[in-house]
Amino acid sequence: MAKRHALEEVDRTMKDITGVMLPFGGKIMVLGGDFRQVLPVVRRGTQADYFLLRVGDGVEETMHGNFIRILDNMVIPFTEKEKSLHALIDAIFPSFEINRSEPDYIISHAILSTRKDSVDEINDYLIGRFHGEERIYYSFDEAVDDINNFYPVEFLNTLSVSGLPPHYLRLEVGCPIILLRNLDPSNGLCNDTRLICKSFQHNVIDAEIAVGQHAGKRVFLPRIPLSPSEDDLFPFKLKRKQFPIRLCFAMTINKAQGQTIPNVEIYLPESIFLHGQLYVALSRGISRATTKVLVNPDEQFNGSEVYTSNVVYKEVLCDQY
Repeated sequence: MAKRHALEEVDRTMKDITGVMLPFGGKIMVLGGDFRQVLPVVRRGTQADYFLLRVGDGVEETMHGNFIRILDNMVIPFTEKEKSLHALIDAIFPSFEINRSEPDYIISHAILSTRKDSVDEINDYLIGRFHGEERIYYSFDEAVDDINNFYPVEFLNTLSVSGLPPHYLRLEVGCPIILLRNLDPSNGLCNDTRLICKSFQHNVIDAEIAVGQHAGKRVFLPRIPLSPSEDDLFPFKLKRKQFPIRLCFAMTINKAQGQTIPNVEIYLPESIFLHGQLYVALSRGISRATTKVLVNPDEQFNGSEVYTSNVVYKEVLCDQY
């Protein structure tokens, strides 16, 4: 996956180098990867902002256009929001009170959802059930070059920004966290790396890498200054000094790309909204038996089957692409 501008830059550069006006200067380009995964986020973007090769065939059986059926043995029935959410948590984290101190148990279970507010709700609930040694870290926020103090610290503390850690970070020994930045890739500290907290200091967190080739390695995570990647998100530049991590009992579908999770629950309080999200969510698990889905259905169809919408840009499969 890539933003179209990246490939257009390569196209123009190759044409300039070779002097040939054919696509990519007449050179053969080989692009690798999983082309069905969710698209990169382009703020206020449209389909025209993406360059795609193949994103699935989009020919699965549908109802009323783009609603597909979730298999019965994967469904957790939806009743009331709070009851259904607790049923989902109990299904993905069975015997939580007994096994919460086991790193293998914690890291092999996760809940995926579409929006960050749903993820934060689940994480807040589960960290409240941990009952271990607890530490709360508050961020130091400032608006860069705000010499007139238009944006007080109290306001900056309330901002919840995608890609940044929260102002109020509540952790406990044994809880799972996920990195939000590349700190030391050669030693396994990459964006999206999942870890288990082991102990806390004032400006350092002792953690253990839980997945990948560096699993089991103990590392120290520092508190660092961070800013949003999109400069136009606010009329000022926010700088937040905080540990570059979030809790990851639950995570967004976009954040879960590339992860393999033995036991995964997909929580859809509202429909997915982007091409490839449903595919990415369902393909994080390792089997149908260990993948469960809770859907708050947008529409009711005849019978007891559960349907949810699936976004596929079928036009990218046309010959001109």
